[in-house]
Amino acid sequence: MLVLLTGAAGFIGFHLAKRMLDDGCEVHAVDNLNSYYDVRLKAARLALLQGRSGFHFHHLDLADRAATAACFQKIKPQRVIHLAAQAGVRYSLENPHAYADSNLVGFLNVLEGCRHHSVEHLVYASSSSVYGANTKIPFATTDNVDYPVSFYAATKKANELMAHTYSHLFQLPTTGLRFFTVYGPWGRPDMAYYSFTKAIFAGEEISVFNHGKMRRDFTYVDDIIEGLVRVANLPPATTASDGKPVAPYRIYNIGNNQPVELLEFIRVLERHIGRAARLKLLPMQPGDVLETYADIDDLTRDTGFKPMTGIEQGLGAFVDWYRQYNK
Repeated sequence: MLVLLTGAAGFIGFHLAKRMLDDGCEVHAVDNLNSYYDVRLKAARLALLQGRSGFHFHHLDLADRAATAACFQKIKPQRVIHLAAQAGVRYSLENPHAYADSNLVGFLNVLEGCRHHSVEHLVYASSSSVYGANTKIPFATTDNVDYPVSFYAATKKANELMAHTYSHLFQLPTTGLRFFTVYGPWGRPDMAYYSFTKAIFAGEEISVFNHGKMRRDFTYVDDIIEGLVRVANLPPATTASDGKPVAPYRIYNIGNNQPVELLEFIRVLERHIGRAARLKLLPMQPGDVLETYADIDDLTRDTGFKPMTGIEQGLGAFVDWYRQYNK
């Protein structure tokens, strides 16, 4: 299987590239290696992939229309897994143009590449952030998501609408995955669990918003990868049961299905680190939500996927990696 994987030097992309190589896929990896967080971490991930049989790296900014089109023309992928994006809810308040360039223009260029090269299946990363101001728990893909509370969330909702248009007009099979707070080894330093760990080791205060009265559906990266692989191997149908053509389009939640109180999450971190955290309790941040909780019934029904990793095991693995990586 010839796969084009964008965002391959990122957290989830790195883990997925490893898995696909293990499964015998030929992986053409794309990343622009931007400096949103420490590029040395991205380089360290790539170093573990480069040299492996079937791995090819392309240093490319997907917002560059001509370069992206040339990449598709050269590779002619069978499947595309699009994980590249400008991440981060809070940063989108500071630099919204970075999100427009990467998440909107970049995604359009990927859609065009898939359209013109008859890609069998495009799987792309959406986000639980699209649920925005929703109050119904758990979040289901049938819920209305017209009220985002950050520009990052708005771009991810836009991606879903753009994908549907291409599925409808060009019969391009697309599946969007709304990720719920992914964590684990080789994770992103801008994520709370990573910054908490760094601060606890250093004896520094950690900022806990809304005084810790928040719940998150923390999802371990290995579970995300298993779900991703199963979805990628199951493109949506282009015809309905009555034989009539339909837009081959789907959206799934992909989360742990077990939200955890933020303060409990910190207590588990403390146990694995062996030190107490110094908490700086703060009010709610703009763009944040009180709770995320994934309804994954349709994903489980269609793929058999069910997350297996609890936070004790998952955070233990992350802290072990953090100690080793940071010596």
